[in-house]
Amino acid sequence: MEGNIVGTLMTVVTFIIVGFVVLWASGIRILQEYERGVVLLLGRFWKVKGPGLVWVVPILQKMRVVDTRVVTMDVEPQDVISKDNVSVKVNAVDYFRVVDPRKATLDVQNFLFATSQIAQTSLRSILGQKEIDTLLANRDEVNMELQKIIDNHTEPWGVKVSAVEVKNVDFPPEMLRAMARQAEAERERRGKIIHADGEFQASQKLADAAKIIGTEPATLQLRFLQTLTEIATEKNSTIIFPVPIDLITAFINRPTQKN
Repeated sequence: MEGNIVGTLMTVVTFIIVGFVVLWASGIRILQEYERGVVLLLGRFWKVKGPGLVWVVPILQKMRVVDTRVVTMDVEPQDVISKDNVSVKVNAVDYFRVVDPRKATLDVQNFLFATSQIAQTSLRSILGQKEIDTLLANRDEVNMELQKIIDNHTEPWGVKVSAVEVKNVDFPPEMLRAMARQAEAERERRGKIIHADGEFQASQKLADAAKIIGTEPATLQLRFLQTLTEIATEKNSTIIFPVPIDLITAFINRPTQKN
């Protein structure tokens, strides 16, 4: 009789010990280097644990794991009307990470979804205040402004936005044709200005050369001989001898003098 009671007690104790070990083992968690565990005790915040081997009290404590690595989020394309009334479709890339797991768990329901919505609304509102030329020419300034505004909204959630990059700006076909015509006209304008500037500089150099030749008559004769040398090197069958105007002037003015 006593042996049966002892055996029963040993069985009960064994079940209790096994149950305790199983219950204790169920509270073991292994967190990676980039993970943090936010522990709640009876529904209230207790502490942030990790990384490595951590243990939570089964039933009494619950832990939510938060990834602290940089998240690359593709912001969905947004229809934006710019300040100069041009309709474009713009998308961007948002880079952020969790710097405070406690706030990211307790102060916002889903920090990923909230950050995505803030990025979309900020993209529409900020680009709607810019002109198309500003968006295309000053892309870095627009990116910095977006990053600053989104980061200010997500900072209370323990989320740090490191960068925002506007990726694509899609224009309507008629706008692309207008921009192509504008670019072509701009290049033609630059070409004409460069050509006119070259003509102006050449005329200045010719005027300077004429002044030098006018002061030294022998310079003109040397120029004639240089021209003959250049013609001879081309193996031409016809050679033109330049005749100074002074030699012809005497024959032109002779009838007038007789009269």
